[in-house]
Order: sequence, then structure tokens, then C-alpha cells
Amino acid sequence: MKFNYHLKSRNSYTYKAYREYIDVLHAQDKTTGNNHSEAMLAYSKMNVTRMKRLDKTALIRQDLAEVILSLTNQKWLILTEAWCGDAAQNIPWINKMAALNSAIQVQLILRDENTDIMHDYQTNGGNSIPKLIALDEHEQVLFTWGPRPRLMQEKYIQMKNEGIEYADLLKQIHTLYAKDNGTELQAEFYSILK
Repeated sequence: MKFNYHLKSRNSYTYKAYREYIDVLHAQDKTTGNNHSEAMLAYSKMNVTRMKRLDKTALIRQDLAEVILSLTNQKWLILTEAWCGDAAQNIPWINKMAALNSAIQVQLILRDENTDIMHDYQTNGGNSIPKLIALDEHEQVLFTWGPRPRLMQEKYIQMKNEGIEYADLLKQIHTLYAKDNGTELQAEFYSILK
């Protein structure tokens, strides 16, 4: 399937530029998107802490690294927002994977600025992020991934269906991320890329 969007006319970021942009917004008491409420700012600030930790501690397993090193030119386009906890838990890992191979370019775009792309890459009818769209050098879609590893997604859906309060749901999902330490994400990418 062809990716039918021109990205050159859109704001996009490398991972480093994305992180710097979030820091600039925080200095202005803002986050990405239009909702700069205290809650969204708190999520965004917590996510900066998560990303900093994962930038330092995330290690890519050897078999996955070998598969990544064998890949040819790809662009990993990621829809995200700074306030999204799943993005903060997964994008540092994805960035570390891509950094292993100079043939993989990571490009981040903001969901709320790119609603047309998000609409075409929804998860179960929702605008869930992060959403990764992998493209080859001819802009053909190789695969998509997101918004969270299958283990976390199944737990999220189960708790949502049980009517668990949103704050409790988030706490449990992020606890699961901490215990998992990238295992599920790496297993999924190994299967996808192999």
C-alpha cells in the first residue's frame, strides 16, 4: 500500500528535536496539542522523566539488533504527542532500535496536527498513539505498529471493559511497562522485522 501524504509540508522532528521541542514547551508551561491544562502538563512532565530514564537504560537485545542491522532503507514515521504515556514508554525503545542502523530514519509528527494521517491509521476506530508507520524508499507501507505492545493493549482493553477508573487504569498499565522493561515491544519488533 502506498503512503499518500507529502511530509515535506508538515512539521516533523527527529527524536532529538522532538525532545528539545517538548523542553521548550515546558519552559512556557505548555505541552503539544491545544490542551494545556494542569493535567496534560503533568502527564507531559512525567513523560519527559520516563523518556530520560529509558534513553539511559534501554538495551536492545542481540537477536533483534542483528535483524535491525540487516534492514535496508526505511522511514519510521511516528504519530505522537508529548502528553501520551504510551508514547513516552515506547518511542525511546523504537528510537534506540532505529539508531542501530543508519538506513532507518525516525520521523515524528504530532497527531493533532496530522489528523488526516491519523484517521487513516486508527486502531479499532480510535486515534490511539503512538502509531508507527514504516515506509520503504518508494513510500510503500511496510508495516504499522502501535499504540502499545500487545500485552499492554490486552490489559488496557480488559480494564477499560471492566470500568476501571482511568487513573487506576493508567497506573496499572505503567506498572506493567516498568515490570516488562521493553521485553514485549522487542519481541513484537523481532517478529515484524524478521
